[in-house]
Formats: sequence, C-alpha cells, structure tokens
Amino acid sequence: MARSDDVLRIHFIGNATVLMRYRELTLLTDPNFLHRGQRAYLGYGLVSRRLTEPALDVEQLPDLDAVLLSHLHGDHWDRRARRHLPRSLPVITTPHASRRLQGLHGFHRALGLRTWEQYTVQGTDSQVRVTSLPGRHAGPRVLRGLLPPVMGSLLEFGPVSGPTRLRLYVSGDTLLFDGLDEIARRFPNLDLAVLHLGGTVLPGGFVVTMDGVQGAELARRLAPGLILPVHYGDYTVMRSPLSAFLAEAERLGLAERIVHCRHGQEATLSPDGEPPVVTGQWSSTEVTGTR
Repeated sequence: MARSDDVLRIHFIGNATVLMRYRELTLLTDPNFLHRGQRAYLGYGLVSRRLTEPALDVEQLPDLDAVLLSHLHGDHWDRRARRHLPRSLPVITTPHASRRLQGLHGFHRALGLRTWEQYTVQGTDSQVRVTSLPGRHAGPRVLRGLLPPVMGSLLEFGPVSGPTRLRLYVSGDTLLFDGLDEIARRFPNLDLAVLHLGGTVLPGGFVVTMDGVQGAELARRLAPGLILPVHYGDYTVMRSPLSAFLAEAERLGLAERIVHCRHGQEATLSPDGEPPVVTGQWSSTEVTGTR
C-alpha cells in the first residue's frame, strides 16, 4: 500500500514549466516565467512573443531541491529565472548548458549530464534519480550546430534505499527520431510521459519540436501508462495546437491514457495505478488575433 503522501503532484505552470512534488522533494522543470507579450530570445536574433501567462510567478515558487533543464533556450530558461532563482540551486542539464550557467550566470551547482548518465537528488526519506536521455532539437544537420543540445530525462521517484515508486519520462524539446526507441528498450515500464509538443517552426519552415502527429507516435512507441502533453500554444513559433495531438492520440488508441491537465492545474499520480486526479482552475491558452 502507498503511504498517504506517497503520490506525485504535478503543477503545470505553462510552456514546459512543471512543478513536481514527491514527499518532501520539490523539482522544477524548464523555468519560464515571462509574461504575456514579453519576448523570449532563441539566439541568432530570433525572438518569439509569449501568448499566455504563467500560472505562478517565479517569486511565488516554494523552496526547490533542484531544477531540471532540458536545454538552454529563452523559453525554457528565461531572464526572470536567471534573476530570481538562487545561484546555489542544483540545475541538472546538458554539459553545454551547465558550462554557460556556471561561467556566465553564476549557477555554480549546474550539473551537465551526458546521455545515459545519472544523478540523484536525495531528501530525508525520499529521492529522485535523474537519467539523461537522447534528444534531438533539429532534423537537418545544418541546424544542429545552431540550436543548443537538448536532453530528455527519466525521473525515478521513491524512498531512500527503497524501490522506485513512480517512473516518468520528460521528452525535452526533441523531434521524433529512431534514437528514442532505445528509451523503451531500457525503460519499458513508464508510468507517465511528459511530452513537449507545439510543432515549433523557425524561419525557413524548419520544425524543431514535435507536432501532434510526432508526439502521439512517440507515445505509441514508449507505451507509458499515462501521457501529459505540455509545451503548446504558449509562443508565436508554436504552430501545432493541442487538438492535433489529441486527435492523433485518439486515432492510435491512446485517448484513455491522456492526463487532461491544462495550464494552471495540478495532477496527482499514485504509484498504485489509481486514475490521476486533476484539480485547480484551468487557465485557457486560446488566443485570438494575429500571431
């Protein structure tokens, strides 16, 4: 039987920013706290305007044990995060992002993991083991040198010196490619897949994050028990709506696995296989007008 507090609470703040609480541990993914109308800098003069409000401001966050950062882009690590997050906070990320966070911004505990490397965040009676997983932010090879390296992550929550209770996959801003199939071979029993979607399009028509079809196909390959879509509808460069993913997931027979947790809501997952409970006020991401 699970302890009364042996659940994972996932608060979807917006974009790819998710607050995770397991027992006494609190993790934050891809901190993005820009407000509606502000612009995220994507490098090489590229910017994108935010279309939504984050459900929490960075100054409203609880004390954090670590940040999980898939890559160093302005819509995943923005200037508000840089200014307000404690410099002593562990940031688990790619080697590229770790070097920049340490050298330029003073986050001296930024830790860079290579693919399949692990790091454990440990509390008093619980822990989460983080494994860096493959990711590819760009398809054409010419773009790969222009976009920062990205990683997916496996998060294994459980008691200290005890068995894993919940196993999560966080995709990061990856496209679908054959290298992701190794994740299913190594970790066949995922409880939840948190998928970065949006179908982000850069000038020239280059798609650099999964659209609805790619996201649903990755979910089919990984076969997680539950699927939480994030990273859609928040910025002007995102062209694939959540509805496209939901339609394709239904076509593939995955509709019953979707966790319908929208911006501002919280999903509670139990290791005993009970259906997730979603609470909180839904904050609509529907936007009218020209992007």
